[in-house]
Amino acid sequence: MTSNINEIGKKALELSPHERALLIRQLLESLEEGEEIENAEELWIDEAKDRYTQYKQGKTSEKTANHVLKDAKKSLK
Repeated sequence: MTSNINEIGKKALELSPHERALLIRQLLESLEEGEEIENAEELWIDEAKDRYTQYKQGKTSEKTANHVLKDAKKSLK
C-alpha cells in the first residue's frame, strides 16, 4: 500500500500546478462525501438551538469572551 501511495505521489508531482490543485480538490471532496459530513450543518444548528434554549432558561453559566480567552490561555501554559 505504501509503495502505491509513493508511486501515485511521484506521478502527482509531475502534474502542472493547476492539475495538482484540481486533484487536491477532488481528493478533498471525496473525503467530504460521507453521511456524517452531510448532516454536520444540521447537527450544529440543533446544537446552537439547544444551547440557546439552555441559556434562556438560565441553565448555563455565562462568561464574557475575554474571560473565556483568559481561561484558554491559562490552560495552554
